[in-house]
Amino acid sequence: MKARRTDPVVEEAAELLGSHAVPGMEVAEQRAMMDRALRIVPARTELRVANQPGFVLHAWPYRETSLILDVFTRDYGRVAMVAKGAKRPHSALRPVLQHFQPISLSWSGRGEVKTLTRAEWVGGMLPLASDALLSGFYLNELLLRFCAREDAHVALFRQYMATLTRLSHGEPAGLVLRGFERVLLQETGFAVAFDECANSGETVEPGQDYVYQPERGVRRAQASDPSSWPVVSGQTLLDMSQDDYRRTQTVTQSRALMRFLLHYYLQGAPLKTRQILIDLHYL
Repeated sequence: MKARRTDPVVEEAAELLGSHAVPGMEVAEQRAMMDRALRIVPARTELRVANQPGFVLHAWPYRETSLILDVFTRDYGRVAMVAKGAKRPHSALRPVLQHFQPISLSWSGRGEVKTLTRAEWVGGMLPLASDALLSGFYLNELLLRFCAREDAHVALFRQYMATLTRLSHGEPAGLVLRGFERVLLQETGFAVAFDECANSGETVEPGQDYVYQPERGVRRAQASDPSSWPVVSGQTLLDMSQDDYRRTQTVTQSRALMRFLLHYYLQGAPLKTRQILIDLHYL
């Protein structure tokens, strides 16, 4: 039996998506993703999802009237889909598919690139503006880099919503983003608890110095540790675990620690929005 294929619009969209430099994906990864999207095995039934909470992370223009979307959903994680006709002047989708606004999404499809069938604005969140808007795009870039497609992270989705809400109410971006970075690394499996030692399971002590050893976790600082590893106090680690950034030392040390960890797990690949924020002194 021959494998069924998606409709021609979805196939062409998958090829177009694969030809773009998708943030955080190597060329080989993009090709593999598109291969999976286009090779539909008979045993795989069509997935139909209705009224799923989500946000638009990124959108590419497609043909004259459509968009290719990368969305972040509560129960399905990141999903790639085609929004047919979304660019038409009178399309009902046009005003709905906006960044940083909660929407209800419905889609169908067998491959990795789905077809959007419905989208509705949910509301209840203030729009981001000025510096908060740039911070929002930083959040989206982190999700694109660290989250695999169709891998659900419900706790991270809730943290994303909470972070957008805090940014929209004018809370300091540098402090708000620290909490999101920590939850992102923990929920995607790149980091473990910040308030206990990985080797012993002991709770960190406020007056002691620690390092976060990549791939292992928190442990006591040693004289032989690489100079590139930031040394942070136990109080800082405890504060970070509680999302408490009232102490000046916690603000300074947590910034250095998160820069180090993000740089390590991204293997040195730069985050475009992060560099802009650093230049503006918000991170």
